[in-house]
Amino acid sequence: MLRHYYKVMPITLAQVEDARRDIAGTALRTPLIALNADAPAAVHLKLENLQPIGSFKIRGAANVMARTPRERLARGVLTASAGNMAQGVAFCARRLGVPATVVSPDTAPDTKIRAVERLGGRVILAPFADWWRTFEDRSYPGVDATFIHAFDDLDVMAGNGTIALELLEDLPDLDAVVIPWGGGGLSCGIAAVLRALKPGVRIYAAEAETAAPLAASLAAGEPRTVEYTPSFVDGIGSKMVFANMFAHARQLLDGSIVVSLSDAAAAMKLAAERNRIIAEGASACAIAAAISGRAGAGKVVAIVSGGNIDLSKFAQLTGAA
Repeated sequence: MLRHYYKVMPITLAQVEDARRDIAGTALRTPLIALNADAPAAVHLKLENLQPIGSFKIRGAANVMARTPRERLARGVLTASAGNMAQGVAFCARRLGVPATVVSPDTAPDTKIRAVERLGGRVILAPFADWWRTFEDRSYPGVDATFIHAFDDLDVMAGNGTIALELLEDLPDLDAVVIPWGGGGLSCGIAAVLRALKPGVRIYAAEAETAAPLAASLAAGEPRTVEYTPSFVDGIGSKMVFANMFAHARQLLDGSIVVSLSDAAAAMKLAAERNRIIAEGASACAIAAAISGRAGAGKVVAIVSGGNIDLSKFAQLTGAA
């Protein structure tokens, strides 16, 4: 039995509908396709890897910046990110003509760092502990800018929740959704909409075995700190879950499915071979969880959250899997 934990207010449908209007023209309405593979369920892929920055993060970044007063944006914007939210913020900042600074862990892949710099963003590489502290402090020493949180922000979650509206339009009889868990903004944004409009759907987070704090926290009934090992699954995974994001997860999700790195690599190869899809490690975890059968039978959607993986690494992983 999970212990009691405090209740938080999820985003509302009105917030998500507003977000859909506000991000139109910046974020794409991405396709939902069937995975061409035999599995215990009829697996579908929501292709957020086709967004202009190669990741769903553009939705939340676009929404929070659309709702931030222009005078605050004019100071410049700051975010902490391993790479995808960094690109979302840099992309939107360039469109608005404001400077963007990104704090990234020093383990972030060069591919994502270069992408941020191509978009005009300034990248500060920091040790993992300092990077994680930026999420908690919502600031970074020496940077005077408006902080945009990558996940612990209702406007970011509302932007992410627009994915659920599209899912229900394209596959109204879906039975389950598997969503990569990084900080929780994607999972909780999607889940809040599904709980409101289709409460019977099964909703699972997906985590990698090398960094699965949500699974450990759900098992304990309260946030737990776990060992973190960097891997090619760089878009998700950390040492801990924020307390309020854990509270959202407790209310909204049915659990977390933890997959091995080898299963994630195999799922990456399967999506490439059968559907010609480039999925980064975080996305591959969701696909691996969906095809494992642990999300149940019926129509199961795996959120392909991004495709920003170094091509040489992608070739190495898919060649060896």
